[in-house]
Amino acid sequence: TECEKEPGSLLWIFVMVGNIVRGMGETPIMPLGISYLEDFAKAENSPFYLACLHTATVIGPFLGLLLASFCAELFVDIGSVGAEEITITATDARWVGAWWLGILICALLNLLVGIPFWFLPKSLVKEGETNEPEETSEKSAAPLQENDKNETKQTMYEIAKGKLHPILFPSYFNFIPFLKALFHNPVYMLFICITVLQFSAFDGMISFMPKYLEQQFGKSASDAIFLIGVYNLPVLCVGYFSGGLFMKKFKINIYQAATIAFWVSLLEYLLYFAAYWTVCDTSPVAGLTVSYQ
Repeated sequence: TECEKEPGSLLWIFVMVGNIVRGMGETPIMPLGISYLEDFAKAENSPFYLACLHTATVIGPFLGLLLASFCAELFVDIGSVGAEEITITATDARWVGAWWLGILICALLNLLVGIPFWFLPKSLVKEGETNEPEETSEKSAAPLQENDKNETKQTMYEIAKGKLHPILFPSYFNFIPFLKALFHNPVYMLFICITVLQFSAFDGMISFMPKYLEQQFGKSASDAIFLIGVYNLPVLCVGYFSGGLFMKKFKINIYQAATIAFWVSLLEYLLYFAAYWTVCDTSPVAGLTVSYQ
């Protein structure tokens, strides 16, 4: 009789729940961190600080890929299986690296890094001013009324804070009008669409390029992950940092920044489009491109 054995482990639920909790903890850092910088930094210094923040978000995946490359060279059952009992190498298709080791290391580091957040004050003195934190926060909460656009911004701010309609739960009920105002903003929606497309392309590259390097160039999983991190992410760090420094030095306003972003993005897409002509011959795969005989 044929022996059939189906996997019945439910340990994947722990991995899924862990990723959900991790996402809940990491998501507020970007929106709240950016607001924190905008509220308490000078206008000319804000782009540079934001560039440093985005650079740090790229350095993290870069170090993570280096850690993953190291863990992929270790067998999945490290500690319970002796090295003499392992008869395959990291280049073998049956090799499974110690994927869980990186999760444990990063979880411990996240816990240690999150401790200083408990000591951040609720309010700070705005950069370049000497007022008390409470006075500064009150002043920063009221948007400047320089033109009609700033007045519209003030109205949306008051809607979001629930100051226009003081009913039972003002912040909750006024969130919907504020969300509608954002959805009817063409600039904001266009930015959202562009961001989705850019991240979709980047995530696709991160997800499938390592396997492509393994199959096409005969690299091991650890080598492929290492190459992805070394060739792509440091360049992003340089771009973020230099862009923020450029805006700080020349005091680029929002319209000039949008124009620069358009032309740079167009050049980027043209360079990516040129990659269609840099193809390699497909490696023979039994049962797919060649027969088993």
